[in-house]
Amino acid sequence: MLRSSLIHRITPFLTTRIRRNHRMLSSSSALREASSPSTSPSPSPSLDEAIHLTDNCVRRMKELQASEGLAEEKMLRLGVETGGCSGFQYVFDLDSTISPDDRVFERAGVKLVVDNISYDFVKGATVDYVEELIRSAFLVTTNPSAVGGCSCKSSFMVQQ
Repeated sequence: MLRSSLIHRITPFLTTRIRRNHRMLSSSSALREASSPSTSPSPSPSLDEAIHLTDNCVRRMKELQASEGLAEEKMLRLGVETGGCSGFQYVFDLDSTISPDDRVFERAGVKLVVDNISYDFVKGATVDYVEELIRSAFLVTTNPSAVGGCSCKSSFMVQQ
């Protein structure tokens, strides 16, 4: 009974949030680009549109790859999802597959993979690995597409 009551109370909130995020993403050029059929591979980004990896990021990825000890190569995947304090949030994951719509950035043998939709939000960004007292994590330290964000650097907003 309590579970059913909770579901009924949060459903309108979640529905409204999903619709708002969908409208926000629908207005984005990234969604239009990704939904248009294309037979050619993703174009290579120019140097200022490339995603940059810092020395700390490369060092940490090499440490993770060595500690995994697996035969398959692990890559750092950067994604953008709706949510967070500022509207969009960065999501990092270790992945071993590259999809046809992914863009791959490499430095010193370490690969960063970004899907086409997320790429539109992080063009020219810099990814770092930061060790602090409260956390150690991969972070997007600079993002030319972001017009604001929260102090923890895990979420950001874009110009409407």
